[in-house]
Amino acid sequence: MHRLRRLLGAMGLILAGTLAAADNPAPDLSKQYLLGPGDRVRIVVFGHEDLSGEFSLSADGTVSFPLVGAVPGAGKTPDALEAAIASALTPQYLLNPRVSVEVLSYRPFFILGEVKAPGSYPYIAGLNARSAIALAGGYTYRGKQSHVFITHAGAAKDSRQKVSPDTPVLPGDIIEVPERFF
Repeated sequence: MHRLRRLLGAMGLILAGTLAAADNPAPDLSKQYLLGPGDRVRIVVFGHEDLSGEFSLSADGTVSFPLVGAVPGAGKTPDALEAAIASALTPQYLLNPRVSVEVLSYRPFFILGEVKAPGSYPYIAGLNARSAIALAGGYTYRGKQSHVFITHAGAAKDSRQKVSPDTPVLPGDIIEVPERFF
């Protein structure tokens, strides 16, 4: 009987964790993610391994690709970058090239304000503001823990939003931890 209770209790904890995760799911970056400077991608041109490799988007948001030069990538999804590279290779270099783009590492996020170690940090899938604060050493003694401000990358300056610490963070986001006044 005791084993059955422990088993049911464990199953309840798993179910509760699953439901909590469903309330605040991590964003799926695989298809809708917009590339930007600092992202690192693997580009494969099937049948042409000499053209394939790992590339970083430069500060101006382009990928320097063999044969065709700079291909704009900032603001495009990986699928859109695949199409742009295939289009640049056709018909002058290849007929019907098959291109694949995979994001290897996302651009960093930035955290400032009342944290112990403000700065830039590598993005980790499923990151929320609270986890980002933990990566930055936690709150200072003056840090306000009830909310943070997030400005999404590429958004206008006035897109700064007051959000809860459980809000998902995206690559390139700027997180500000405000100071409490008492």
